[in-house]
Amino acid sequence: MTIKTEGVYTGEFLLSEANGSRSREEVVIAAGSGILKAGTLIALITAANALTPTANGSNIGNGTIGSVAVTSAAITGDYVLTIIEAVENAGTFEVVDPTGFLLGEGTVGQPFTGGGLTFTLADGATDFAVGDSFTLAVLANLGEYTAYDDDGTDDGRRAASGILFASVDATVNDVRAVGVMRDAEVIEHLLTGLDANGRADLTALGIVIRS
Repeated sequence: MTIKTEGVYTGEFLLSEANGSRSREEVVIAAGSGILKAGTLIALITAANALTPTANGSNIGNGTIGSVAVTSAAITGDYVLTIIEAVENAGTFEVVDPTGFLLGEGTVGQPFTGGGLTFTLADGATDFAVGDSFTLAVLANLGEYTAYDDDGTDDGRRAASGILFASVDATVNDVRAVGVMRDAEVIEHLLTGLDANGRADLTALGIVIRS
């Protein structure tokens, strides 16, 4: 016999909330957050969008990455740039995002745009060789929300800002959602991601957790 376990229904974790819509807010769950079910603690991303490139220590070429811009379409995590064709004073590279998705190919010395990133990989005094690579550490989604994680990236997700009202799938794209952000009573065992620090964060917002 197959046993199926029901998930948390929309708003099922709520015992009470403030009049009108004072407890709730419309939020945007950031792409790359994955599938989040109702009752998941969420956190506001507060770190500025940024990209920090690190060249592989075994690279032959010594070009650098500059002219960087990061939009909310990007995903927080490590992108990988790899040279796939070596050409004198140029070359071709590919960029893979943190989920393993191939964003596309670019040319050394020309702007690359894709997956919320824009940058230029400049040629150096020594040409790149096939297999040369860079790790592009990206912080993205300033002002959007993701799952609370007290041990996660220090970009705001270590502070719980509310509770997701209904389940969403933000694996690939940003998703508009509703969060219970203040002045409510909620059921402890229907929450996902709750820990001692998350409990303290919610309490400070006027969210009372009942066992």
